[in-house]
Amino acid sequence: MPTNVFSPPALEPGTLRVYPLGGLGEVGRNMTVFEYDGKLLVVDCGVLFPEEHQPGVDLILPDFEPIRHRLDDIVGVVLTHGHEDHIGAVPYLLKLKRDIPLIGSGLTLALIEAKLKEHRIRPFTLTVTEGQREQVGPFDLEFIAVNHSIPDALAVAVRTPAGLVLATGDFKMDQLPLDGRITDLRAFSRLGEEGVDLFLVDSTNADVPGFTPTERGIGPVLDQVISKSPRRVIVASFSSHVHRVQQVVDAAAANGRRVAFLGRSMVRNMTIAENLGYLNVPDGVLIDYKKAQDLPDDRIVYMSTGSQGEPMAVLSRMANLEHAIEPGEGDTVILASSQIPGNENAIYRVIDGLTKLGANVVHKGNAKVHVSGHAAAGELLYCYNILRPRNVLPVHGEYRHLMANAKLAQDTGIPAERTILAENGTVVDLKNGVAEVVGQLDIGFVYVDGSTVGEITDADLKDRRILGEEGFISVIVVVDGKTGRVVSGPDIHARGVAEDDSVFEGVKPKIAAALAEAVQSGTRDNHALSQVVRRTIGRWVNQSLRRRPMIVPVVIEA
Repeated sequence: MPTNVFSPPALEPGTLRVYPLGGLGEVGRNMTVFEYDGKLLVVDCGVLFPEEHQPGVDLILPDFEPIRHRLDDIVGVVLTHGHEDHIGAVPYLLKLKRDIPLIGSGLTLALIEAKLKEHRIRPFTLTVTEGQREQVGPFDLEFIAVNHSIPDALAVAVRTPAGLVLATGDFKMDQLPLDGRITDLRAFSRLGEEGVDLFLVDSTNADVPGFTPTERGIGPVLDQVISKSPRRVIVASFSSHVHRVQQVVDAAAANGRRVAFLGRSMVRNMTIAENLGYLNVPDGVLIDYKKAQDLPDDRIVYMSTGSQGEPMAVLSRMANLEHAIEPGEGDTVILASSQIPGNENAIYRVIDGLTKLGANVVHKGNAKVHVSGHAAAGELLYCYNILRPRNVLPVHGEYRHLMANAKLAQDTGIPAERTILAENGTVVDLKNGVAEVVGQLDIGFVYVDGSTVGEITDADLKDRRILGEEGFISVIVVVDGKTGRVVSGPDIHARGVAEDDSVFEGVKPKIAAALAEAVQSGTRDNHALSQVVRRTIGRWVNQSLRRRPMIVPVVIEA
């Protein structure tokens, strides 16, 4: 939850208000709201994937509460590119109001439309390309090509009478991209000459010195690994990384292998990419994975999801021998992706599991099979020097990334007071070339748990962690309401605490004595008596077993 919450003042005429609802202090659920003249523009609407301390949670959404009562004021949602951490929460926003227009490139909109189809939502869309300008409500939008680990990514320049804002989305400055589409630094330069009043810039690799390596260096490595693999090859990557899939397809074809896609999202996204011309597959290379199992082991490459160690994704199920394809001796598994912060333990568990099965696991740590999609420090310095923005708001990253990005901005001469280190819910007003923090909204995490959205709280997650780590004890006791004497019980049952319930025989007299004393002191309420039981057995379990389990006492009055 944000610290130092305080309400922003009413928005003054001629002022642009900017407030991120996700993506700051975390890598995921990116969403920023722009407000001008009573209208709202949303840039990105993504999800965050849960970590181990959030058991049972499927997805984490931005907190829509600050705009929930203003859905009619939203003139559009600009989607900078098609990654889940930028588009994954769109279905949940459109469930609140289905006719909010979505604005983005062709591939980005195709990916979100396929996702929305599963939610039975048919969106209103506006397809845009780099160099295009659109007036959306009071916002004059210009779209700029940027290079990222998915085709068709766009930065967006937002012009209002209050000033010019440039939001990069996710980007890097690969000078030799696979599709030939580079980050448009000429457009950046032109905007710099016009005068960028506020720069919202990707921070993910701000603490990485130098420059992000080019994607072209990955292809030869993949080709070499595949050519030397004696049996099956399984490549795991993000299901939207079209460039990486293209390289795998090319390497497989060059080595006389066919390719089978595994995982629903991989099949869906690559079908869309191929249909739109972003993925070029030679005739006869693709094969259905069920038919692929009839091929010789040295003639197949499986392209799968699960590079982040997700429990239900294809690669994890393979490692646990819960998939039709069981990796074994002589197989090669390539993890062609980076590690999202927080996923390290899950990824290494999968690597260990595959290695134990006899597979040769190739990953970023031992071979150049992936490069990042985000600009490193050297690239960010170029951007600051080209743009010379008046104010900077680092976005998209954990706090250390935001801090490193702010330091880079200051190194290029941007004053510290014009470099805003914000968190989710920070309200920034831009007027007369000056951006300043004017409020901090009280927002938090919104958890998707099965079919429920926003019902699960942090307290529920704490209970789940206790259940998983410390166990559960139930105590049922029947007492005489007048004397406090135990008529039946206590019956104590435990799960995950001790091997045998007989260990609790020593605490039963203590519970009976505590109840009798409480009744004699005037306590008659069943809830209060339940708390007496909870405290008594809780102290005993902590001292005797060194555990802090969840305790559910039930006191019945006879």
